[in-house]
Amino acid sequence: MSQVFTTTRRVRFADCDAAGIVFFPRYFEMLNGVVEDWFAGPLEASFRELHVNREVSVPTAAVEARFIAPSRLEDDLTFSLTVTKLGGASCGLRHVIECDGQRRFEATQTIVYVGRSLKPEPWPETLRTRIQPFLETQP
Repeated sequence: MSQVFTTTRRVRFADCDAAGIVFFPRYFEMLNGVVEDWFAGPLEASFRELHVNREVSVPTAAVEARFIAPSRLEDDLTFSLTVTKLGGASCGLRHVIECDGQRRFEATQTIVYVGRSLKPEPWPETLRTRIQPFLETQP
């Protein structure tokens, strides 16, 4: 069974629009924060380590989202991340956001390991090894 990276975050005032619900672009900022926490946590490679020290990055190449139900100020959101595919330089992610068991948002995202040349490069073996446990298993 694959591992799931899970974290929580409270909806802040700055996340909301005039209607009092999460303004849709904020979800993408939240997803980036989840990816950043995943790298800093179980992958043991913080964005500072990657971007500043190693001069590499993991930009988003594609994202597809589905907005299911609104989230409001002070909702405590639970974010779940799994890996759908691990390619040579790419990595497919699945995000699910819930609040009290109700699904609010889901997305798929493709990130790419980009080297100093600003071109895709193969995942370093240490990162590949740490990503692999999050790869969804097929039933």
